[in-house]
Parts: sequence; structure tokens; C-alpha cells
Amino acid sequence: MSYLFEKIKVQLKSQLPFVCYCKPNSDTIIALLQKSDALFELTMDAVGFAFVSFDNKRRYIIPESQSDLYYEKVSVSDYAYPKNRVFESDDRAKTAFEALVVKAVQEIEAGTFEKVVLSRKEMVALQDFDLTFVLNQLITSYPNAFKYSFYHPKIGFWLGASPEQFLKVTENNLQTIALAGTQLASSSQDILWGDKEIVEQQIVADFIVAALEKHAVSVSKSEPYTYKAGSILHIRTDIEAVLEDKSNLENIIELMHPTPAVCGFPKEEAKNFILKNEGYDREFYAGFLGEWKKDFMSFMEDNFDLFVNLRCMKIKDGKAIVYVGCGINQGSQPEKEFIETVNKSQTMKKVL
Repeated sequence: MSYLFEKIKVQLKSQLPFVCYCKPNSDTIIALLQKSDALFELTMDAVGFAFVSFDNKRRYIIPESQSDLYYEKVSVSDYAYPKNRVFESDDRAKTAFEALVVKAVQEIEAGTFEKVVLSRKEMVALQDFDLTFVLNQLITSYPNAFKYSFYHPKIGFWLGASPEQFLKVTENNLQTIALAGTQLASSSQDILWGDKEIVEQQIVADFIVAALEKHAVSVSKSEPYTYKAGSILHIRTDIEAVLEDKSNLENIIELMHPTPAVCGFPKEEAKNFILKNEGYDREFYAGFLGEWKKDFMSFMEDNFDLFVNLRCMKIKDGKAIVYVGCGINQGSQPEKEFIETVNKSQTMKKVL
């Protein structure tokens, strides 16, 4: 076990907060180990690692000023996945989720909203959970993702490998992406997207551009393209903006979170449907997390590098709670949507 993971093991045993993370396409793990178990609220003036819930009501930070900072190069693991591990299908979960999709489509047809992102959670019993093993698997298996482990005794123990940037801000330049649509990666060279996925992704891109145009000097975007995240393909558009005034960033975050990629559109109507009908608290799933007001690689101040908390799980009471979701619009078919969530759940399940 490495020096860093020895320190993290002590933090866990002492029930002290920490976060360790590895940025996309990086070979360095960054860790902030908090010195007390205090719970710090996130403010625009704070500096550290932010952790914000889906409903935007739980906004916390591990402050740099209250933590020890560590760095360690990623050591490529020679752990092997269990080759024949099979996860059982849950018929009751399938029936319940498909009924929820039917209800959402009815609301879309009635004009309540254009799109809503529905989610569910799966429980996986853990025999011997080894954070070193799991984080190594995440880092080496998903190089393009933002990999992290976050623990606070008053919040919980979370891990993930998110494929989706929320906001990256350097000086007055802002970068983000519109990511939606899902299919399993295959060896085929011909990747075809249906109207349902194309429309779903376009809604996300249009929403983000409209939100940024309210506070930006200019906004530009790429053409949509296919993006691979592990074994999953998505449609992605890269979006950049030059901000009029960086002090508007708080308003931009308020406008954009949660985005249509994890909530729906219009945002408030979709969010109300989710909170009323999903039947569980998403907590920090589909929230956002990351570096707040400092780039801990370059040490540049007043920079933000935030990601949507997707492909994540919470470790609790000897179980991994795996969170998965999918976008629903008028062309959605309940069984296909359930299968999409099953495919996404493998990102977390296969590293356990």
C-alpha cells in the first residue's frame, strides 16, 4: 500500500474527512485530508474541494486551509477483474422503473416538460471493500473520466468516475460540455444515433448555450460528436464562453445546475417531477464536485474545475449503492430505458 493510501486509511479509521481524485488523462492523484471532522458550508470565497447535492441545498467544501495536501503518481494496477461475475436482474426494480418512464412520457405528451432524467439505485453487497483496489481500478479503467473518493462522517463515503465536465473556469474563459444519448460501445465502425438520442442531446446543448449567453461576451460550440466513456458511447458537444464578469459565476452555476443532462427541461418542471416521483433522495448523485477557486495542479488561484457526479456510488453498511439514470423524452421506450440504466451500472459494479 502506498504512503498516500496509508494516510487515507488512518483518516477513515479516525473518521476524518478526505477527498482524493485524479483528473481526466492525468497520472497524478491529488488528496486533501481535513484535520477535523467539522462540516464546512460552500461559499464563493472558499477555496478547496466542493461537494454539492442534486437539489443544490447541501453545499459543502473540504477547505484547503483546514487540510493537508498530498500528491502521488498513479501506479498501474495489475489487479484483474473477476471474469465471470454476473449481477442478477431485479424484476421488481425493472417493473417499477418502466412504470415511472410511462408516467414521465405521459407528462411529456401533456406538455409539462420536454425531457426528464429519471434515475434509480442498485444495492451490491460488499464482502471485503478495499479502497486502494477500487480506486486503482477506476483510475486505470476510465482514463478520460474524473475519478474520486470522498468521505465525510456527516455526509457519507462516495466514489465515482464521471465522464461529464460541469464547468471549467480559467480567468474569464469558461468551458463545459453537453453530454447525452447512450449506447454500448461495439467493434462496429458505423455508429448510428436515433432521433430520440439526437433530440435529447440537442436539448442539453441549447439549454447550456442559452444560460451562458446571459452572462458572456461570446459563446461558441463544436458540432456534436460521439464520445466514449468506458464501455458507453454518448453524443457530446464542447461549449466555450468568454465571461463578461467573473463575479457572475455564482449566477451561472445557479442557472446551469442541475443541467438537462441530469434533470430535464424546463428545469423546474422536470425537477419537481423527479422529487415527487422517483421515490428516493438522490443526495449527491447528479450534483457536482471538484476544485473550487484553485487549480491544485498548477496552483493558479480563482480557477474552477467541476464535474457532474455521475457513474458514482455510496458505500454504506457493507453495501455499495450504485446510482444510474437516463434521459426520457417523447420517443422513450420503457424497456430500452431500463436496459440503458443496467448498462451504465456496470461502470461501478465491475470495479468492486
